Amino acid sequence: MARVVVDVMLKPEILDPQGQAVQRALPRLGFEGISDVRQGKRFELEVDGPVDDAALARIHDLAESFLANTVIEDFTVRVESDDAVAEAVK
Repeated sequence: MARVVVDVMLKPEILDPQGQAVQRALPRLGFEGISDVRQGKRFELEVDGPVDDAALARIHDLAESFLANTVIEDFTVRVESDDAVAEAVK
């Protein structure tokens, strides 16, 4: 089983009030030097079988039609390696 990650972010020209609220709160919490914050969504999909070009194309279609609002959001699709998964669990 493989993991495919779809990251969805607001397009740069779209106002991000949640990101701005976090950015304004950071100095009050003692975190200095952060000039911008953008919030997004991350979807982790466990895929049965090999993640070949056909599987990635289906996931791309899924992201484009269901996971992201492509009028205001961009998305990326990537296969997460077993090494990265093991590192994230540590």
